[in-house]
Amino acid sequence: MGPRRTRRPTIIDVAERAGVSKSTAARALTGSSNITEETRDRVVKAAEAVGYERNHLAVGMRSGRSGMLGLVIPDITNPFWADVARGAQDRAVKAGASLLVFSSDWNPEAEAAHLRTLRRARVDGAVVNPVSDSFEDLDRFGLPCVFIGSSAERFPDVSSVGSDIAQAVRVGLDHLVSRGHVTPALILGPKSRLARARFLRAVHEHCVERDVDPSVLAIEDGEYTVEGGREAMKRLLAQPRVGHLAVFAANDMMALGAMMAVRDAGLDCPRDVSILGFDGIPSGEFAWPGLTTVAKPGRDIGERAIECLFDEIDHKPEHRRVYMPCRLLERGSLADLSAAAPKRMAGAGRI
Repeated sequence: MGPRRTRRPTIIDVAERAGVSKSTAARALTGSSNITEETRDRVVKAAEAVGYERNHLAVGMRSGRSGMLGLVIPDITNPFWADVARGAQDRAVKAGASLLVFSSDWNPEAEAAHLRTLRRARVDGAVVNPVSDSFEDLDRFGLPCVFIGSSAERFPDVSSVGSDIAQAVRVGLDHLVSRGHVTPALILGPKSRLARARFLRAVHEHCVERDVDPSVLAIEDGEYTVEGGREAMKRLLAQPRVGHLAVFAANDMMALGAMMAVRDAGLDCPRDVSILGFDGIPSGEFAWPGLTTVAKPGRDIGERAIECLFDEIDHKPEHRRVYMPCRLLERGSLADLSAAAPKRMAGAGRI
């Protein structure tokens, strides 16, 4: 084994190995047309042999671009946000860019720290899911930015991409009613989150359109986690009820937690309790029974957000909200009570 290399290879090392001048090696690696193909091939092979990598920071300082983008999401452990990150990364790589990914853990201070880090890293721009509705660091960020998530609606002057929540809730409620579940209980997120308000607003509008009183729907709040859904489901099961219980959870993590609580109580899903999720994370398919859910297009959101960010970087943004449709994934967590459901409720009483 030879001596361990203690310094990074330079363009001079490449030039010496290829038998050309430093300037010729540099031109060959930057795609200059004033180089023969034979020379370019020799320089490229020399660069690979010595392990040379271009200093992208230095190149970026000269060109005004670093080739790096940022992504700040609220919870990297949630498979939905991991899917968003994958879509963003795929689109960035396709364009020859690198993506730095940070998780704010729903903490505004952590989010602000991540943005400062991205600014110091000289990224060309960032896609951010604002943790709070008062995103005070945008002006200080000073770089092109695209928002994702529910809080994005509070910033009409910033381009944003997200799920069409009203359409998604409608899809879920229509499917519940088609199965005979006219007045499902709801497991929602914390009252401090705009996502909760958007979900609940869509439910209320749907109820009113179909002459159903929204106040009859039981509601429990919790964190957007498995444990949050589990605890909320325990509280629902403790309430007096008549007949079959159907639950519409505001995300799949909560829905999976709710299924655990049903099992803990010695009950069966869907025989005793029907559960509908929201997000479409892969783990819902492996639950038993499989979790029926309204799937949000996480990967597509990530890809589209990066495309919008490139428009921002190129100074041609539209500054609009892009709403992406959701779809139902039918599995096994909903009982079909439609044959026993009253005709008035299955028809005029849809929610």
